[in-house]
Amino acid sequence: MVTPLGEWGPWINGGGWLTIGGAKVDLLYRDLGRVREVIAEARQGRISMNYQPGHPHGFCSAIWMGEVATCRPLHDPFGRIAELKNETWPYPEALRDALIARFGWEVGFAISNAEKAAQRAEQTHVVGCAYRALCCMAQVLFALNSRYLINEKGAAAEAASYPITLEELAKAQIEIWSRIGNADAEGALLRLRNLANGMAVLVERVGSKG
Repeated sequence: MVTPLGEWGPWINGGGWLTIGGAKVDLLYRDLGRVREVIAEARQGRISMNYQPGHPHGFCSAIWMGEVATCRPLHDPFGRIAELKNETWPYPEALRDALIARFGWEVGFAISNAEKAAQRAEQTHVVGCAYRALCCMAQVLFALNSRYLINEKGAAAEAASYPITLEELAKAQIEIWSRIGNADAEGALLRLRNLANGMAVLVERVGSKG
């Protein structure tokens, strides 16, 4: 055991950053019983967003479901992971709808907060809200494509490559950060607001399967 169980909080139960044979390996603990409960909840469209160091966007409970869905077990003698994998495919429509509703609303809310902060020249808050808005967009686009988002790192860029996406997303996010870095919060947030409007149209067009 590298760290005591629970040392990193309730969602990253512990582990360590290791180097094995020259390769960097992230070792993370998971409570199998809780994972099973979270998957059952997510299949019904019930998710939670939780504070967790290392996840500035927050730790969405559905991450655990996505980890099971996409992992390649190296040792599963009792077939427990294989059993849980059967609960993750096909991608649940209830989860899809819940993620779109939860994060689709928050995109606009984050941008509104950023716009108010920009009027007070609160650069740090503007940056935080812009990041939040882009991560929430990624959550919606992953859900629209029935993909599991297991980490916010690179999520917006990955979402830009999906069949259902915003064509200008990859270019726009570069422009947004460039404008913020050049103290042009107004221009950055206008670009972000246009992205959000495009996403709303996309969601309406694709519709809900639920």
